[in-house]
Amino acid sequence: MANNQELDALFQNLADPTRRAILARLAHGPATVTDLAAPFDMALPSFLQHLRKLEDGGLIETTKQGRIRTCTLRVGALAPARTWMEEQRLLWEGRHDRLEDYLATLTKGPDDHG
Repeated sequence: MANNQELDALFQNLADPTRRAILARLAHGPATVTDLAAPFDMALPSFLQHLRKLEDGGLIETTKQGRIRTCTLRVGALAPARTWMEEQRLLWEGRHDRLEDYLATLTKGPDDHG
């Protein structure tokens, strides 16, 4: 399981809509920086900062061939978030089940406690 700092960095990356859009695009396959930047109304240096954060966070990898830089989604990069959310789901489902059981005991009448 990822440590708290890794999870913090991962969720911080996912909190930004531009970075989420980049990840969504890369889920369909590798793309050049030019192709990734095209839909965004921002200067290239600003866009490159987003890519740098995603790369530093281990979410994407970049390769350079000549003047063309291509980005790829790292396989398994979102696994720590998925693991954490699954743990939270199980925790809350267990709490919900216990609450449901407790409420059921409250609604039973005195003769039902046999």
